[in-house]
Amino acid sequence: MVHAAQGAEADAVQHLVVMGVSGSGKTTLAQILEDRLGWLYAEADEFHPQTNIDKMSAGTPLEDEDRWPWLRSIRDWLSKNSRAGQSAVVTCSALKTEYRDVLREAEGRVLFVHLTADEEVIASRLQGRSGHFMPPSLLPSQFATLQPLGDGEDGATVIVDVPPDAVADTTIAALGLEPSRRED
Repeated sequence: MVHAAQGAEADAVQHLVVMGVSGSGKTTLAQILEDRLGWLYAEADEFHPQTNIDKMSAGTPLEDEDRWPWLRSIRDWLSKNSRAGQSAVVTCSALKTEYRDVLREAEGRVLFVHLTADEEVIASRLQGRSGHFMPPSLLPSQFATLQPLGDGEDGATVIVDVPPDAVADTTIAALGLEPSRRED
């Protein structure tokens, strides 16, 4: 069911879903965007139930049945922020169009930022990462599942072969966003 935005405040709210395979730089970019835009930020991993984390930690890819409750939790968090008049940035692999369809049900405008690079670049990043439950062995399954943003999807695809600040610059420009003008 698609949720209609409630009131003018919810209509003005925008949400960014920073998407892509594991190791594409979603968290790094989302944190930069949180700072530059002054929006709320959440890491999609925080919305996973423990059973999903246990599965991935064991090297078992998630099934769609595992993902639906997780995606609905993210959607509901975005809607809650819309009702409060607050824009937000959230990381989420959102590899399939049908997963993004669930997120698009959130109140407010939902835009996607698809971070992409060659599989070799991403694999090398994953090899150097520690403390994350997503093992590098699952990367091929993510690339096999990935459905890039379609022409009708609201958002931008950004290649992540440059430093994170440059990725943020490209993202903000591509989406026509205005950085916050906070006083330091």
